[in-house]
Amino acid sequence: MGPAPAGEQLCGAIVEPEVMEPALEGTGKERKKASSRKRTLAEPPAKGLLQPVKLSRAELYKEPTNEELNHLRETEILFHSSLLRLQVEELLKEVRLSEKKKDRIDAFLREVNQRVVRVPSVPETELTDQAWLPAGVRVPLHQVPYAVKGCFCFLPPAQVTVVGSYLLGTCIRPDINVDVALTMPREILQDKDGLNQRYFRKRALYLAHLAHHLAQDPLFGSVCFSYTNGCHLKPSLLLRPRGKDERLVTVRLHPCPPPDFFRPCRLLPTKNNVRSAWYRGQSPAGDGSPEPPTPHYNTWVLQDTALESHLQLLSTMLGSAQGLKDGVALLKVWLRQRELDKGQGGFTGFLVSMLVVFLVSTRKIHTTMSGYQVLRSVLQFLATTDLTVNGISLCLSSDPSLPALADFHQAFSVVFLDSSGHLNLCADVTASTYHQVQYEARLSMTLLDSRADDGFHLLLMTPKPMIRAFDHVLHLHPLSRLQAACHRLKLWPELQDNGGDYVSAALGPLTTLLEQGLGTRLNLLAHSRPPVPEWGISQDPPKHKDSGTLTLGLLLRPEGLTSVLELGPEADQPEAAKFRQFWGFRSELRRFQDGAIREAVVWEAASMSQKRLIPHQVVTHLLALHTDIPETCVHYVGGPLDALIQGLKEASSTKGHMVMSRGEELVMVPNVEAILEDFAVLGEGLVQTVEARSERWTV
Repeated sequence: MGPAPAGEQLCGAIVEPEVMEPALEGTGKERKKASSRKRTLAEPPAKGLLQPVKLSRAELYKEPTNEELNHLRETEILFHSSLLRLQVEELLKEVRLSEKKKDRIDAFLREVNQRVVRVPSVPETELTDQAWLPAGVRVPLHQVPYAVKGCFCFLPPAQVTVVGSYLLGTCIRPDINVDVALTMPREILQDKDGLNQRYFRKRALYLAHLAHHLAQDPLFGSVCFSYTNGCHLKPSLLLRPRGKDERLVTVRLHPCPPPDFFRPCRLLPTKNNVRSAWYRGQSPAGDGSPEPPTPHYNTWVLQDTALESHLQLLSTMLGSAQGLKDGVALLKVWLRQRELDKGQGGFTGFLVSMLVVFLVSTRKIHTTMSGYQVLRSVLQFLATTDLTVNGISLCLSSDPSLPALADFHQAFSVVFLDSSGHLNLCADVTASTYHQVQYEARLSMTLLDSRADDGFHLLLMTPKPMIRAFDHVLHLHPLSRLQAACHRLKLWPELQDNGGDYVSAALGPLTTLLEQGLGTRLNLLAHSRPPVPEWGISQDPPKHKDSGTLTLGLLLRPEGLTSVLELGPEADQPEAAKFRQFWGFRSELRRFQDGAIREAVVWEAASMSQKRLIPHQVVTHLLALHTDIPETCVHYVGGPLDALIQGLKEASSTKGHMVMSRGEELVMVPNVEAILEDFAVLGEGLVQTVEARSERWTV
């Protein structure tokens, strides 16, 4: 038999390639590649692992679909880049509430509703007769003075309504709070309950009776009290589920009157509803003199009457616009990272939600905008609009009986009226807090316009507490010293309006005093009041001095910061007396080189580091002179690096040696090891120094 034909040999080679492989000529590397290729073909892919998708050339380079083109067009119009869009979308996914958790929260709310309406009634008694209260519960309100007219009886709420951001879908994690309004029946209230804290006393007794019965229910793992936005006249009852869902949600119960019970004309900012004869035990100075207005007290009553109307307005504006909801969520994250929404007088998420509604009504925001565009529009509005000078209003009515914006500007620092035209939404926001919001908004807009790569992280992901945002920080402790400051400054009307809260009463005059004293050295002064912690139903409510520490932040200007001279008016001018009264014994007459004789204040500062701490001297002097707050109560944090820098300067001679160069010039040759050692010491000293002098430093 002869050899097989060539065609048959070729077929055999195709059928059995491994037989022909050893006969092929090649290097060892080629043989290894072939063997590895055979093993890859022989081994099946592991289960659960993602395999690469094999696309043909036609599929790889096919034209984009209409959906993909629309997505790219939206990214180009609504966002700076695709990366920013991805970052915003991922952030919103992280802060949104999942559907599974919503179902569990809804089930818990239904259980709360069933238990609240089954709380037994209490027969009518005098407001001062509180013997019917069980021994294990305390009234969550400081009843000072105790004597007050009126009667109280407990009846189950006429209506239970979920209000706030939960229904709107704008609440953000990790702290999920659901606000529930309990409408008290008309039989509990009387016509003159708006006077002398009668309504607030009934509100507190209503919560105390609810707390006693709900605390015995096994459904709740925690039942305690808390202040609503830091207002000590408006406590709320906090309910948390038992077991694994304890951290899922906090339900806050807010008793409120029927919407049309109080007449708005009696609660205008120019009206008085806390009589001096009742609160101070004496008539106002002078016979026939009018009572001082109580604008904040009136606002706190009006807030409870407008809970449902505000919910309806927000639901109408934000209900079907997902972009507006995303914008509100981003704004809440922005406020939280800067701690602007904490404590009494904070710029809360509710305020930014109403601000979005205002911008939609004035056509500065459209309902088709993305969340990022809403964020930019609101920040731009805040950066360019000063509500301390020109207030805004949601009210569209032209009724001449409504109060004017000028009336609200006389009573409040910041003015933003709701749709009724009677309620100032920013009544508790101080001018210092709003100016801080404006400053942060300007910085954020500059950052967004720069289109920096890390702009998203700096804007929404990086915490910015006061210790990082300001040059100098001072802590006032104990807060009981502010009570003496109120007496010294004669703030009796403010105390009467704030229900005895001397911290809130003294805060405005205190910041105004320091702003006037620091003058051109100061760029921004802000304050921070920590939230009052929750307390048990068997405990007395915390006192004003128990609210922690009042922190003030100073953002300084480099120009004029190191000046040791405060130049006043000439001695023969009428302003000279005011200058001497303001600066006290520090003011003295001085003759200058131009021959002028002026009032002046000279600060002691020999070195540059001491000159940078002149604001410390100004603050301690003015507080001791005008408010009776001694220097021992002012914990000042400023210039912590001066001692370290001075130590490095003194040791600079050992950080190198002089040598002669080729050009016969003396040249310093640095000692690199010693310099690096100094930097290490500087870093350790920075952390240790700031930790020792600041209560809020975090690394």
